[in-house]
Amino acid sequence: MARFGPARVSLLRDWQEMLIGSRSLAESDKLRKVNDFINRRIAFDDDMSIWGQSEYWATPLETIGQGRGDCEDFAIIKYYSLRDAGVPIAKLRLVYVKARLSGPHGPFLQPHMVLAYYATPTAEPLVLDSLLAEIKPASQRTELQPIFSFNSEAIWNGVAGNAARGYGGTVQLSRWQDLLQRARNEGSD
Repeated sequence: MARFGPARVSLLRDWQEMLIGSRSLAESDKLRKVNDFINRRIAFDDDMSIWGQSEYWATPLETIGQGRGDCEDFAIIKYYSLRDAGVPIAKLRLVYVKARLSGPHGPFLQPHMVLAYYATPTAEPLVLDSLLAEIKPASQRTELQPIFSFNSEAIWNGVAGNAARGYGGTVQLSRWQDLLQRARNEGSD
C-alpha cells in the first residue's frame, strides 16, 4: 500500500488467493487458471505510459501494484505465478518472439514476449500469451517467430525442448538480471 496506494489491494488479495487455490490443481489447470486471471485482471499498457521509460520489465508485485503491464510484464507475472503454484522452473521459459500483426498498412513484425510451458523436455510447448486468451501449442501460433528463450536457470538459442543452451547464461540479459534482483528484494525467489 505504501508503494502503490490502496487501489490495488483487492487485486493483490485476489491474486494471492488464486495462487493458493492453484497449488493443488493439475498442471494443465494451473496454466489455465493463471493465464485467465492475468489476462482478465491486468490491463495492457506500454512502458512509457506506466513507467515513463521505453523499456521496463516489472516484477509481479509492480505489475499488480500498477494493475497494468506490457507483454513482458504479462509473461513475467505468469512465470512467477506458475512457479509459486508449483510448476517446476524447467518446464517454463519466457520466449522473445517477433509477432506478425495486422495494421492499417498491412502486416508488420512487432517484438513480443510470451511464456512457454513444456510438459516434458521434448514436448511441443504450450504458449501463454497476452494477445490471446486461449493457450495453444506453439505449432498453432504461426504468427510468432521465436528468437530465443530463457528462465531463471538458462538461456536457449531457440525454443525447442532440445535447443542448445546459450553461451554465458542469463547474465547476458541485464533486464532479466535486474528484474530477478528486484523480485528477490520484494520476497520472490
